[in-house]
Amino acid sequence: MKKVITKKEALAKLRKLIGKNLRELAEQYNVTVFKNGKPNKGWAGHTLEIYLGLGLNSVQAPNGEYWELKSFPFKYAADCKTLKPKETFAITMINSEQVASTDFYDSHLWAKLKSLILCGRLFVDKEESSSKLLSVDSLDFEDDKKLIKIIEEDYNIVRNTIINKGFDHLTGKMGTFIQPRTKGPGHGSTSRAFYARTSFIKEVLDL
Repeated sequence: MKKVITKKEALAKLRKLIGKNLRELAEQYNVTVFKNGKPNKGWAGHTLEIYLGLGLNSVQAPNGEYWELKSFPFKYAADCKTLKPKETFAITMINSEQVASTDFYDSHLWAKLKSLILCGRLFVDKEESSSKLLSVDSLDFEDDKKLIKIIEEDYNIVRNTIINKGFDHLTGKMGTFIQPRTKGPGHGSTSRAFYARTSFIKEVLDL
């Protein structure tokens, strides 16, 4: 029988690992970090899911709550003091008709964002010789009111652009924390997705 766990329980358990070396935990759980000489990008997230006793990336808890774990590598900037995320991430695809007709708090974007548990880990080298868990957090209605308001404004920029100018006028230059970007194979892709900028990841994880 698949184990179920609430988001609150997952956050509490994951935070007990902060400061621990995830690479050692991956070896303990026999998680594949490299395959055929190439890194498995999801190894850290997979390790954390096994630690929680889960087998799937998206979980429905007994109270009907859905949540999803995302792991992000951080590296030190040139000053060797400041930590910054190595990459952005796609949150959900943009359906022009759905976005145009839907307010932010009823949107797929908001549903996805509030479901996420974000875990930041330290990227040391290409060999992933070690990787300390740095921070674990999620969006909170009370603590992150200002951040959520900015995200709502980012969504409305995209929504109003679709309504007033059209889907083709969306550009990655839009948005403070959330941007609409091309997603799909090749430079000719017309698909768009909501992407979280690295500033969003850093803001939520307070790093």
